[in-house]
Amino acid sequence: MDKKIEKKKWPLSRIASYGGASIILAAILYQFVFAERRSKLKVDRNKVSISTVTKGVFQENIPETGTVTPSETFYLDAIEGGAIKKVYAESGSILKKGDLIVELTNLNRELSVLSQEASLNESINRVRETRLSLEQNNLNHQQNLALITKELEKLAPRYEREKQLFSNNYISKQEFETTEADYKYFKKRLEITYTSYKKDSMNMKSQIAQLNESEVRMIKSLKRVGQILDNLVIRSPMDGQLSTPQLFEGQSISPGERLGQVDVIGSVKVRVPIDEIYLARIHQGLIANTKLAGKDYRLIITYIYPSVSNGVFTVDMEFVGEQPKDIKRGLSLRMNIELGESSESLLIPLGGFYNDTGGQWVYVLNADETQAEKRYIKIGRKNKMNYELKEGLKPGEKIITSSYKNFNNIDILLLN
Repeated sequence: MDKKIEKKKWPLSRIASYGGASIILAAILYQFVFAERRSKLKVDRNKVSISTVTKGVFQENIPETGTVTPSETFYLDAIEGGAIKKVYAESGSILKKGDLIVELTNLNRELSVLSQEASLNESINRVRETRLSLEQNNLNHQQNLALITKELEKLAPRYEREKQLFSNNYISKQEFETTEADYKYFKKRLEITYTSYKKDSMNMKSQIAQLNESEVRMIKSLKRVGQILDNLVIRSPMDGQLSTPQLFEGQSISPGERLGQVDVIGSVKVRVPIDEIYLARIHQGLIANTKLAGKDYRLIITYIYPSVSNGVFTVDMEFVGEQPKDIKRGLSLRMNIELGESSESLLIPLGGFYNDTGGQWVYVLNADETQAEKRYIKIGRKNKMNYELKEGLKPGEKIITSSYKNFNNIDILLLN
C-alpha cells in the first residue's frame, strides 16, 4: 500500500539559499554601517618630519636685524653756500669741540654783509644823534629855566622895593614901570619855558625809550649779520670722529648741503626696523638677545620713533651691561626681541604644516606609529622655534610637522 510522503516545509536547499542571502545582506549592511570609509594614503615615514609635543617655557619673540650707529651724531650742514676755500680735517679725524673742518668763501655774500653792516651802523648813528639832540634840547630848556629863575630872583626884591618906594612917591612912575615890566616879562617867560620844558620832557622820555629799543634791535641785527660770515666756517660741534665725503678746495657747496657728521666715540646704539603689525606690542624697556663673535649680549629698547614708513617703524636699542669691543658703525646684528612675559605652555616645533592647515589641524601618530590621523587643534602665539599649543594634544604625542601639500587632505596616513 502506497504511503503518502509529506513535503518538508524548509528543505535544505531553501535553507541554504536564504542563509547565503542573509550573509550577503549582512556583509552589505556592515560595509554601510561599520566599515572604515575614511580616505587613506601610504606615506614613506623617512620623507616626513615627526616631532613630539612637549611642555616648557614659551617666550614670544620676533627675529629682527638692526644696524649699529653712534649713540650721538651731529650732522654738518652748510648754512651758507659757497666754494670751499680750505679743508682742515679729513674724514676719520678725531676732533675736539671747536676744531676747524672746512672754510667756505662767498664773495657776493660777503659784500652783502658789508652793505648790511654799513646800513645798520648808519642807522645806529642816526638814532644816537637823535637821542643826543633830544638830550641837548632838554639841557637848553634847563639852562633857560636857570637863567630866567636867576633874573627873577634879582628882579623880585627890586620890584617889591620900588613898588614900596613908588607908593610913597620916592621914585618916578617911569622908573617903577620899567622894573615892573621886566619883572612881569621874566615871570611870564618862566611860566612859558617851564610848560614847554615839562611837555618836551614827557615826550623826550617816550622818544628816548623808543630810540633805545631801536638801537638795541639794530645792534642785535648787526651781530647776527656779522655771524653770517661765521657760518662760512664749519667747526666741530663736539668731541668725536669726523665722517665726510671727499671734499676738495674749489668745490661748490649749496646752502643746506650735508658736508658730513661728527660721531661720539665709544658709545653706540642699534637702530632696528620692525613691521608695523607689532607696533601696539613694542614699548620701551623690551629686551632683545643677540650673539656676536660667539658671545651673547642683551639690548633694551630705549626709544621708539613715532612715524611709520612703508609698513615699518624704527626703534633704538642700547646694550645692557657689557658692550662688544671695537664694534663699528654700520655693522648688522641679528637679534630676537622678547615680547611680553614667558609662560609654561605646550609646545609644537615650527614646521611647514602650518602653511597648509593654518594651524587648525595636524596628523597625530598612533601608539605604534604605524599611522597618523587628522586631529583638530588650536595654536596660540609663535616664536622663532615653537608654536604655543592651546588645545587638542597632550605632552608626549607625536605629530607630523613637515609640509602637507602632497597629502591632498587625506584622513589617515599609513606610515611604512
